[in-house]
Amino acid sequence: MENNQVITAKDLTKKFGDFVAVDHISFEVEKGEIFGFLGANGAGKTTAMRMLCGLSLPTSGVATVAGFDIYKQTEMIKKRIGYMSQKFSLYEDLTVFENIRFYGGIYGLRDEQIRQKTASLMKQLHLEGEEKTMVRSLPLGWKQKLAFSIAIVHDPAIVFLDEPTGGVDPVARREFWSMIYDASERGITIFVTTHYMDEAEYCDRVSIMVDGRIDALDSPANLMKNYGVNSMDEVFLQLARKAVRTAE
Repeated sequence: MENNQVITAKDLTKKFGDFVAVDHISFEVEKGEIFGFLGANGAGKTTAMRMLCGLSLPTSGVATVAGFDIYKQTEMIKKRIGYMSQKFSLYEDLTVFENIRFYGGIYGLRDEQIRQKTASLMKQLHLEGEEKTMVRSLPLGWKQKLAFSIAIVHDPAIVFLDEPTGGVDPVARREFWSMIYDASERGITIFVTTHYMDEAEYCDRVSIMVDGRIDALDSPANLMKNYGVNSMDEVFLQLARKAVRTAE
């Protein structure tokens, strides 16, 4: 990948009939970057993320993820990314270890690798001795931290996080972001959507979509300076007020 870019997109567009969900967006994301992908409901961010994950083909434009073309190499992309949805993504009727083993197998890890990863994750999450605990019995914050750990258990080039801290208490949110920083320092690129604007300020750069287009893209500090405000919340409100769409 040239210039250390893990994602490149040029004029990426997705139409559903006459409706333009994503309208010629262009951006790049570098290795290890924490990239915030923001937008009000209906902005098009979920549709854009689905294209980047290889789950939906674009109408036009070009893009690569982890060096692979999103039109022709979607299976290669899926092997090199992690994904965590805003709704809890693990199996509640399986134990902690069974979830790790299941997803580790999907990601192609060998049994010995899965055993090693399990021991490492249990220590990192302070869950030693809880391998046989049913996931449903864990507090939400622990579930989300476990889900994130499993999403990167195969050391992907990039992990897509779709509102990962929704409904999580502030302490657990801070702990979750500490894990994001650790993953970033290991070279994993973080592509995250969030409705918490304080979390947007934790990102290296932030893009804000309005009605299918990227209306702003810069570091949080530069965005706040350029819009003459003191928080990302105020930046977001200024841009979101222009939106015509109300649902995605």
